[in-house]
Amino acid sequence: MRIGEFRRVMRPTLPSLLARAREEGGRLRRPPRLSPLGSLAVRVGIVLALLGIALAGHWLDRGGYRDANDPENEISFVDAVYFTAVTVTTTGFGDIVPVTDRARLFDAMVVTPIRLFVWLLFLGTAYQFLVQHMWEKWRMKSISARLTQHYIVAGYGTTGTAAVEELVANGIDPQRIVVIDPSPARVEAALGVGVMGLEGDATRNETQSLARIEAAESFIACGGRDDTSALLVLTARQLNPNVRISAIIKSEDNEDLVRKAGADTVINPVTLGGHLLARAAGGSHVVDYITDLVTADGRVQLVERPAHADEIGKPLASCKGGLAVRIIRGDQAIGFWEPGAASIAAGDIILEIVPLAA
Repeated sequence: MRIGEFRRVMRPTLPSLLARAREEGGRLRRPPRLSPLGSLAVRVGIVLALLGIALAGHWLDRGGYRDANDPENEISFVDAVYFTAVTVTTTGFGDIVPVTDRARLFDAMVVTPIRLFVWLLFLGTAYQFLVQHMWEKWRMKSISARLTQHYIVAGYGTTGTAAVEELVANGIDPQRIVVIDPSPARVEAALGVGVMGLEGDATRNETQSLARIEAAESFIACGGRDDTSALLVLTARQLNPNVRISAIIKSEDNEDLVRKAGADTVINPVTLGGHLLARAAGGSHVVDYITDLVTADGRVQLVERPAHADEIGKPLASCKGGLAVRIIRGDQAIGFWEPGAASIAAGDIILEIVPLAA
């Protein structure tokens, strides 16, 4: 994992990010083949090869050069190495000079381009490994320090992508969404819809800390495997006891495990899909309405909110603005038909169906 690959897309406005991404189409991206050390080794090898070419030319044509400090004007191999070094680095003391046209042409047509290329490699390497690294490190800390009340999506596979799309469709500012994934290609795909991206292993404390889990509003675990989701949830809950955590699992047997790890909501798409299929067997309208309730592009939406001060002591049916259907009182769920719904108490959570603007 590379801690420090924390990036975001800055735009003056964010109009139709998802539609725009779909119109542009996907772009095939390939992660770098070499590590930073591997890239440095390749550059050093290129420099040595270029120096070898210049040294070979100077040594093979040593008769075309004269050493002012040698009475016999003979160029030894050490002289050739020395002259190559001071020529390529543009130091040039003037003690060894080319005296034939062939030697002058070699220095002008071969050594000069080598000198320029070596300097370009040196400057590029210095920028990449020093300036750019320090800048990215500072920028990463600056971005992280400003994150608060944001949403963290751990895993940008099929489920994570759908979760991000739904969050954006529900009006969440993409700059309040942080996607964590170890795949550079997936992080780039997340950046394409305007969210922030963090390349790394989300099961590790330092990665979640970099995403400011301690200040996050919600954490969505899309680990791909149940054991990964459990570890994601456990790490997030350890670092932030109050963050709202939801996780997806594939096996019903692991639901209790993930809940004990700290998840507030655990979703099993296989079981949920089975329930919906069973309901669809009796008619499609029930399933259509359920879909309408949970997606941002429906006509209505099921939301939860804290009870308002002016609702305390009143019945659930008196709530205005939507159709209140349930009260969450501690660990108890009270339906609108039950006696407990006759009086709303302080601290209650209200679940209601609200219409969405056309």
